[in-house]
Amino acid sequence: MEKVKNSKVGYWSDKLAVESEPGLTTAQLMLYNHDLKPVEPERRQWGAWNFVGFWVADSFNINTWMISSSNIADGLSWWQSWLCVWLGYSIAACFVCLTGRIGATYHISFPVVNRASFGIWGALWPVFNRAAMACIWYGVQAWIGGTCVYLMIRSIWNSWRDGPDGIANGIPSSGTNTVAFASFFLFWLGSLPAIWFPVHKIRHLFTAKAYFVPTAGFAFFIWAIVRAKGIGPIVKQPGTAKGSTLGWLMVRGIMSAIANFATLIVNDPDFARFARKPRDALWSQLLTIPLGFAITSFIGIIVSSSSTVIFGGDPIWNPLTLLESFLDEDNGHGQRFGVFIIAAAFTLAQLGTNIAANSVSAGTDMTALAPRWINIRRGGYICALVGLVMCPWQLLKDTNSFTTYLSAYSVFLSSIAGVMICDYYWVRKGYLQIKDLYSGKKTGPYYYTFGIHWRGYAAYIAGILINVVGFAGAIGKEVPIGAKHIYDLNFFAGFIISSGVYYGLCRFFPIPATSDTWLEVGDEITEISVAYHTDSENAGAYDEEVMAGGNGKGPVEETTSKNF
Repeated sequence: MEKVKNSKVGYWSDKLAVESEPGLTTAQLMLYNHDLKPVEPERRQWGAWNFVGFWVADSFNINTWMISSSNIADGLSWWQSWLCVWLGYSIAACFVCLTGRIGATYHISFPVVNRASFGIWGALWPVFNRAAMACIWYGVQAWIGGTCVYLMIRSIWNSWRDGPDGIANGIPSSGTNTVAFASFFLFWLGSLPAIWFPVHKIRHLFTAKAYFVPTAGFAFFIWAIVRAKGIGPIVKQPGTAKGSTLGWLMVRGIMSAIANFATLIVNDPDFARFARKPRDALWSQLLTIPLGFAITSFIGIIVSSSSTVIFGGDPIWNPLTLLESFLDEDNGHGQRFGVFIIAAAFTLAQLGTNIAANSVSAGTDMTALAPRWINIRRGGYICALVGLVMCPWQLLKDTNSFTTYLSAYSVFLSSIAGVMICDYYWVRKGYLQIKDLYSGKKTGPYYYTFGIHWRGYAAYIAGILINVVGFAGAIGKEVPIGAKHIYDLNFFAGFIISSGVYYGLCRFFPIPATSDTWLEVGDEITEISVAYHTDSENAGAYDEEVMAGGNGKGPVEETTSKNF
């Protein structure tokens, strides 16, 4: 009986297993599958213009539209707030290119990159952190997307709203209402087909979004100015902050832009690995990110400024609230059609953002957590399911607290980025032994101690600790002013401390598989086999013995074999 039960378990285990290489050990089955392996040339289909389209599309979303609102509310003028956006996203673009180059050169994803700096098994914790946050953000962004769907439906059918003049709430005491939940569910359901497509083909979604969404955004921009007969009072009012207060407010504005990008900074290798060549993921990202996000932020400032003239009172920073105000006016079919088109553009914007920043990221991370049974597609659907059952409207009840805690999460991500970037650029000088990143052997250069790299974890914890006291101040505790200012620089503080500690520990306690001079060898990767073969012909791998001073590119600290 026991044998029958075990055979059934084994049958279903094999049935549910995803595509992988034959001949792998049990340990390797937990480290490798088709979606985790280096991208072979046939799937490297992202050119420079695909990355431009990706970031143009990603910049037009609700969060970016509102990015300047808190800065202006705190006392900055519109141009000071906009300057913070330019500086913040320019810095974020530099970090994105630093992590993206690793993926674009070696064609490996964020979970695999982390194995070099945190250890074969130690990388699972940063990966789990990123996957959990991606699932939470998926639900939150889907809820915002549901609001866009609500506006689309209401522009056609004005009774699609909660209350006595609309649809009665059939789910009382749930924290939401029938109309809001149905709109959210329609957005969630409509997102499922987009998760099906492989990452190297989903670039077409971002290309379509890059044409349609900015066009609708500029139309909204012109419409608001025409309705207000000018650009409104916000662009004329001076900032109220002066002296050192102004300086620290601008620092916080810059850091809020970087924090908004923290998740994309660490997981850019998930997309950059599909680049045709490394330079395709360099200038396209470095220039498009600050330009795209700054333009979107500027449109948000002007439209919100115009709203004070159109409707009176305080500026309406949320574009969805402003669109609903247009519907409340009910000025005829033309205005409702305009709201429908713009709401449809924001729906597409939210879909693209959710797929790029959350679904693909969560799917890639879950692939690393359970490679034998989860691929990117399955992980994406698990992420969508979590986003549904987590009831995101409950998290958004207290928006200020939720935003504070999510911003604080950038502290953890900055420490991960610090270790990743320092490990690749300053410790290893671009040299990675790709085949060993999929090896469960204790003698492997990335196995370290029990599969965990203690230097990486020490640096990671140090980067978090520098911001802990300041975070307590951000949630209302009494802390020294110096700690608050350190937390104002939270991403930089975490990044600098974690990378500095990591570099120092690796100098005092050297690690294997490093180079004395810059030595990137990713151009040699085509199709690899990671199974433990003795016959290189059967392995189908490219093996080149690198001796000290070999290749004419500089010495390698340990005499090891590069296996590709």
